[in-house]
Amino acid sequence: MEGLDSTQLRTLAAVAGEGSFEAAARLLHVTQSAVSQRIKALEETVGQVLVRRARPCRVTEAGRPLLRLAGQLVLLEREALADARSPLGGAPTRARVPVVVNADSLATWFLGALARLPGELALSFDIRQDDQDHTAELLRDGSVMAAVTAQREPVQGCRVRPLGAMRYRALATPALVDRWFPDGLTASALAGAPMLVFDRKDRVQHRFLRSVTGRELDPPVHYVPSVPAFSEAIRLGLGWGLVPEQLAAVDLGCGACVDLDPGRTVDVPLYWQHWRLDSVVLGALTDAVHAAAAEALR
Repeated sequence: MEGLDSTQLRTLAAVAGEGSFEAAARLLHVTQSAVSQRIKALEETVGQVLVRRARPCRVTEAGRPLLRLAGQLVLLEREALADARSPLGGAPTRARVPVVVNADSLATWFLGALARLPGELALSFDIRQDDQDHTAELLRDGSVMAAVTAQREPVQGCRVRPLGAMRYRALATPALVDRWFPDGLTASALAGAPMLVFDRKDRVQHRFLRSVTGRELDPPVHYVPSVPAFSEAIRLGLGWGLVPEQLAAVDLGCGACVDLDPGRTVDVPLYWQHWRLDSVVLGALTDAVHAAAAEALR
């Protein structure tokens, strides 16, 4: 089999990142026909369909290792070029850094990690958001180079290091507590009280229910897929929900909310997984993420 063409690999990465052949063509400053021809040629080389032509385009299972390889080649080539040009000076080309982070980390500590990175690295961040139990999937398919994840087992081709645990507290308004929990957190009260959940991947509230009752309950649920709106929904009395300790402190301090069970918390261990590469960018990003997590997590 003939070797892989780096231009075709970059085109695969552009299609996956942009979601369409048209958008990839704009990014690469070529025609849409050229993008289509490059992908077709790469598929002929591999003997597999690599891209599902849909809206948005998706890389197939066969395309995942090639997508990861494409991202790694782009990163290493950029760093090698920067090293080669360094004696001549001049601004380095900007590196695109795709990472995936859970919503609560993104709303609390993760952006502080990015702010620690030196400006001379010239990075452009492409931040994706997903539940911590699912972020590692984007590492598997090659879409991102690093992830904040609840998965401790390393994805193939990646390194993993613990970050600490994000602690959650169950919050509600005093009025909601008076209405639904006059006798405390009984199983019947928890089964009937409205509960807030971030999205259908979010299982943190259900972990709290099991820890209190030892049972699987099915209370009425409001789905609120926004961290600020989630906290606002609690303050407005729409339901109770679990909030990261850093965010809960404000509402507890002013009396807008109360802790349903001050002696009970839910801790979610988080890990940092990234490509197994000797890369200046990945090294600096990893150091910054660990420093920020050490200050923010348990």
